[in-house]
Amino acid sequence: MPDDSKRKQVLGLIVWLLIAFSAAAAGGVASVNSPDFYRQLDRPTWAPPASAFGPVWTVLYAMQGVAAWLVWRRRDTRGARVALGVFLVQLALNGLWTWIFFTWRQGGLAFAEILVLLALILATIVLFWRIRSLAGVLLLPYAGWVAFASALTFAIWRRNPTLLG
Repeated sequence: MPDDSKRKQVLGLIVWLLIAFSAAAAGGVASVNSPDFYRQLDRPTWAPPASAFGPVWTVLYAMQGVAAWLVWRRRDTRGARVALGVFLVQLALNGLWTWIFFTWRQGGLAFAEILVLLALILATIVLFWRIRSLAGVLLLPYAGWVAFASALTFAIWRRNPTLLG
């Protein structure tokens, strides 16, 4: 029984990591040409280089997958299903942002969408924290990065009205 339980836990972790990285894959499809487009944009001096985004997002997606797995392990706890549902919605919005900004080049819509995403991340942190505090803590860097990305999205959109609708 312990071996079966351990296998189930490892499989659960793998599944949640795959789910988290599915948002990365969705964004990756939309961002094939994003480094070239990003270089064309008038960016504030505090904007990171395009090469910084991949490593940062890789770590953040891994942390999201682990956080969701920690909550999934307590799926019988009151509120776990709702917490995981909110997590999945914010994850879908995460993947959608790249399409809005880089493929459809809609700066205003991307800014509005990222604010909704940030609100859902904060809600997910609260919901996860109530179930397993470590799961909430693991999402704090993600919230910080998306808050930064929100400011960056707004600044780039305002500086590039012809390129970003």
